[in-house]
Amino acid sequence: MSQPDEFAGEGPGQEPLRRALHHRHEDLWPLPFPLGDWGEPARRLAELYRWTEEGALRTCEWYLRDRVWKRRGARALRVAAAGCVTVGVGVPLVGLAAGQAGTAWGYVVLFGAVVCLGLDRVLGLTSGWMRDVATAQAVQRRLEALRFDWAAESVREVLGPTEGTAAEAAERCLVMLRRFTEEVSDLVRMETVDWMAEFGAGAAVLRVQSAALGGPPVVAAVPRPGPLAPRPSMPRQRPPEGPR
Repeated sequence: MSQPDEFAGEGPGQEPLRRALHHRHEDLWPLPFPLGDWGEPARRLAELYRWTEEGALRTCEWYLRDRVWKRRGARALRVAAAGCVTVGVGVPLVGLAAGQAGTAWGYVVLFGAVVCLGLDRVLGLTSGWMRDVATAQAVQRRLEALRFDWAAESVREVLGPTEGTAAEAAERCLVMLRRFTEEVSDLVRMETVDWMAEFGAGAAVLRVQSAALGGPPVVAAVPRPGPLAPRPSMPRQRPPEGPR
């Protein structure tokens, strides 16, 4: 295994990168897995590292780009709601101070503030851009940990003494990349479940993902009846003795 900077030239590993840059504005689709000859394990591991890192960066970019329009829409609706509340309360007070009628317009403007907050709630703008930022930051933290782990593994190979054979070192690197990829997929899955839970579809998402992962179907828990209360024990009485 070696550092991926040694193979910065054009090669089969650069194809997923070019495709990601070309389709950067599309939906969050997985990149094609780089295939090649394992006759040079160090080169193949470097290509797999680039593929894993590019997928994580692409995920962060997608979430950070998705939160821009949500944040702008949420702020616009909240500013409009604040303005409607200010006008709806201020106009009637000014009218009463001036001894004029026409306070009914205040209720109409206040209703506009309620509509703005309702749109923000229904469209999920505020909660959506918050989830986007949280997911992007979580992916970035795991990517930083992967980079340091990969650098430590590279230094261990160069400086030695290496632990085990070269095959075991390559297997450790593959396990590291696979674990990181699964963690990023779990973060995306949890964000998707939270998003659909806002619309009451959380249970359906869990059932679909459980079936996709090959696990048992998720069934709603049914409360079991509690234990029966013990019967009160009556003291035994001796039978009456017959006449002697």
